Amino acid sequence: MEVSSSTMLKPAYSTPHPLAGEMVPLTLFDRATLDIFVPLILVYPAPTPSNDALTEGLRRAVAVYPHLAGRLAVDHRGRRFIHVNNEGVLVVEAAVPVDLASAVTDGSFVTDTDGLYPAVPPPESIGAALLQIQLNRYKCGGLAIGFSSHHQAADGYSVSTFLSTWASAVRQGWNFTAPSPFLDRGATAVPRAVPTPVFDHRSTEFKGQGSRSYPVVSDPMSSNIKNVTVRFTAEFIAELKARVGIRCSTFQCLLAHAWKKITAARGLKPEEFTQVRVAVNCRARANPPAPPDFFGNMVLWAFPRLQARDVLGWTYRGVVEAIRDAIARVDADYIQSFVDFGSLADANGEELAATAAANGTMFCPDLEVDSSLGFRFNQIDLGTGPPSAFVTPDLPNEGLMIFLPSCTASGGVDLIMAIPEDHDTATFYSLDERAKPKM
Repeated sequence: MEVSSSTMLKPAYSTPHPLAGEMVPLTLFDRATLDIFVPLILVYPAPTPSNDALTEGLRRAVAVYPHLAGRLAVDHRGRRFIHVNNEGVLVVEAAVPVDLASAVTDGSFVTDTDGLYPAVPPPESIGAALLQIQLNRYKCGGLAIGFSSHHQAADGYSVSTFLSTWASAVRQGWNFTAPSPFLDRGATAVPRAVPTPVFDHRSTEFKGQGSRSYPVVSDPMSSNIKNVTVRFTAEFIAELKARVGIRCSTFQCLLAHAWKKITAARGLKPEEFTQVRVAVNCRARANPPAPPDFFGNMVLWAFPRLQARDVLGWTYRGVVEAIRDAIARVDADYIQSFVDFGSLADANGEELAATAAANGTMFCPDLEVDSSLGFRFNQIDLGTGPPSAFVTPDLPNEGLMIFLPSCTASGGVDLIMAIPEDHDTATFYSLDERAKPKM
């Protein structure tokens, strides 16, 4: 691979954005999330738009979401904020001297993805571009877009919204009609007049007495952890839902299935407890609900928890109901309690440390799961069709799982998991015995 350019791209404003120059404090949702850059890779076969068209569309799209062109900074109290200073987004252009078909087969990379997205800065790198993009051109004309954004700037829902806006800007060119997203981050975390937290947030979203701890390996990208992808077909999902026997979402039934299979593969003792940290989008759950086009972070977590004997011995319906019940507890009352807790902590001068896992965490006997099934990353069309592959590369934590809509199997789902290098991968392949697991 040869890098031909690396530039800081400024947004294209016809008039200054109302937020220009603002120092936007991180909300409690921002502070509770991962302090990392999250990479994604979208793959498009030739023909594809030119790099000039992509960068011009990017300038228009970033102008709609000015936080992404800003920088994290620290105030006089040592607390982070986003400085909307229009410093720009990093854009790297690179040439890959092979055909795309030799790197991507059936929607999955068969070669290493290292180098396809900008090097991830360490969490303490205050001042790094919050959005970093690498345009990788293959010899055949195919394109792999390496996309990396800081999680404290935007959650997965917001990233998917931004990508859709960028794609629209590329397709429409000078006729691009910019959306008007809701950008008032503080409006999503307003405490009551008398803050009254009623749930335990000090050991759930933030570290405190009783919060769970896990071992951490020093080099998560070494051979200690590897990523495996399993593809579930639409037919398999339909059969699984039939076995559940009650109305449930694709995510709920697949998570129940994966939880059963991974618990069995780990060989946990029957009485040992295992829990799953499930990301929950709180936009529609809050009271009042946040606008659906809110850009930022608004995610909390549910924690279904069972003994291994129950995960393995209960019917699919029983495990699905345990997952559903846990998610239902993240309701408007819980969200308001979370916001009130943060308000009191700030008033008391407390420094809160998020329980979000560091890179290299070994979650066993637990799991963490994110779902992008509602985000439609597989439909991001730059003008020549949807991507042929969409992946979340280099998952750094053992037991981390991500559900993605498949780019190649209509109605199918790809499950990407991070597992120990020395684990018997054959047991994971049985997640869908009719699928051919991808490495």
